Amino acid sequence: MELKHVSATVKTPPTAFTGAVYMTPIHQGTGPSRLTVALVRFTPGARTNWHSHALGQTLHVTEGVGLVGIRDGSVLRIRAGDTVLCPPGEDHWHGAAEDTFMSHLAMLEAEPDGGDPTTWLEPVTDDLYKSANQIGGVIRD
Repeated sequence: MELKHVSATVKTPPTAFTGAVYMTPIHQGTGPSRLTVALVRFTPGARTNWHSHALGQTLHVTEGVGLVGIRDGSVLRIRAGDTVLCPPGEDHWHGAAEDTFMSHLAMLEAEPDGGDPTTWLEPVTDDLYKSANQIGGVIRD
């Protein structure tokens, strides 16, 4: 058995996020384990860029209300206690609703060859984000 200390919280880079987002690494898989887990905290209106994960991603909302959008225009409103499974290769974004904080555990696996498990794409436009908030994020359950 091994005890590891959780790393310090860092502000995420503006090249992959809009608004103030903070990440606390929980687990970085080494050896046979390729699982990475981080606690990600979004301030109101903050969100990721569009992105995808070669092996998919699981999000578990720990507090607040947020949104997850996919390229076909579907939006899902997420709340504390919800778990979202993002399929491998699916372009998506996620973040807090405009008027509340949102935190989630982000869980994903690294590629067996050690490559980056996330492909970062363009920012989510303010217009798209605002329309996602207005529709209430109930298009897909």
